[in-house]
Amino acid sequence: MPMAMTASQLQWGWRPPPKQQRRRMAPVVCSVATEIAQKKERVRLKQLFEEAYERCRTAPTEGVSFTLQQFSDALEKYDYESEVGAKVKGTVFATDASGAYVDITAKSTAYLPLQEACIHKIKKVEEAGIVPGLREEFMIIGENGTDDTLILSMRSIQYDLAWERCRQLQSEDAVVKGKVVSANRGGLVAQVEGLKGFVPFSQISAKSTGEELLEQEIPFKFVEVDEEQSRLVLSHRKAVAESQGQLGIGSVVVGSVQSIKPYGAFVDIGGISGLLHVSQISHDRITDIATVLQPGDILKVMILSHDRERGRVSLSTKKLEPSPGDMIRNPKLVFEKAEEMAQTFRQRIAQAEAMARADMLRFQPESGLSLSGDGILGPLSSDLPPEGVDLSEVHLAEDS
Repeated sequence: MPMAMTASQLQWGWRPPPKQQRRRMAPVVCSVATEIAQKKERVRLKQLFEEAYERCRTAPTEGVSFTLQQFSDALEKYDYESEVGAKVKGTVFATDASGAYVDITAKSTAYLPLQEACIHKIKKVEEAGIVPGLREEFMIIGENGTDDTLILSMRSIQYDLAWERCRQLQSEDAVVKGKVVSANRGGLVAQVEGLKGFVPFSQISAKSTGEELLEQEIPFKFVEVDEEQSRLVLSHRKAVAESQGQLGIGSVVVGSVQSIKPYGAFVDIGGISGLLHVSQISHDRITDIATVLQPGDILKVMILSHDRERGRVSLSTKKLEPSPGDMIRNPKLVFEKAEEMAQTFRQRIAQAEAMARADMLRFQPESGLSLSGDGILGPLSSDLPPEGVDLSEVHLAEDS
């Protein structure tokens, strides 16, 4: 029967299957069509990829709307970080005798010359802590025309910070230490906070000449700080006046011997140069000061007199000797007993003044002055100098 029906169908033509059978066949047909479409799409994409890969390998700029030169020109136009005066972050990756190579992630290399590595003079960049791996901020100060290498500087940034620091110190009226580096007919040149400032001779409060102050560190105050005009004016006199206000006649201070002269030794006491006269070194006679003192020796000295106007301070170790000649034979003992001997000396001076005032009262009873239990006459007469009595001529009382 099936064969007969098939022959009949072939004879009289094919008729579509019933409606229910057509519904069962539709999903199968759609699935096959989708699979064929996906396969064709994969083939097309593979072909596109192969064509793109071949084009990138053989002609990478084909079809691009701009040329490499146009792209390079655009970078030159908009690469603001490479402009002179710009500050950039960079990492040191190599050093040599003349400077350091720095990676600043720019299209060209960058170099830090030795003279631009630090605000102070150095012989090699390592002295300023510049070693491979250091990441720091740099300023672009130029470009080498031969190889387009960018020239960097750390010194310029340090200069800006130094001027800012000086302005701050001036506003605080602070006293700073500076090193005298040169002298001329107008005054001294001193280095403060890495900057060179000028000290007019009228602002130097010392008996020493400019040559004697060379290479010494002395105190200064700021008179003028003008970064735009590169003017930095300093005053030694103002700094000394403030420091001298803290010195009391008869007080004991620690000092360092600066220089030896035939007539005495100059001693630095907190930035102030005082004279230890040969007659005030010891009770015993000294013919050669160099046999007793040497530059760099640390001493305890007593303030004998203080001339604020002329900036002169007279010192003594003689008054601090427990026994005459100890500065020659046992200077260590003088150092250890300095405060004790100074206190004894001041008590004797107070007793001498009290006796003198008592004598004055006996001869001038109408003055209305009286002595206190401590032997102090009050009120004090207005003709006494505010800095006290000059003790340089006062000698120790002999014990009975």
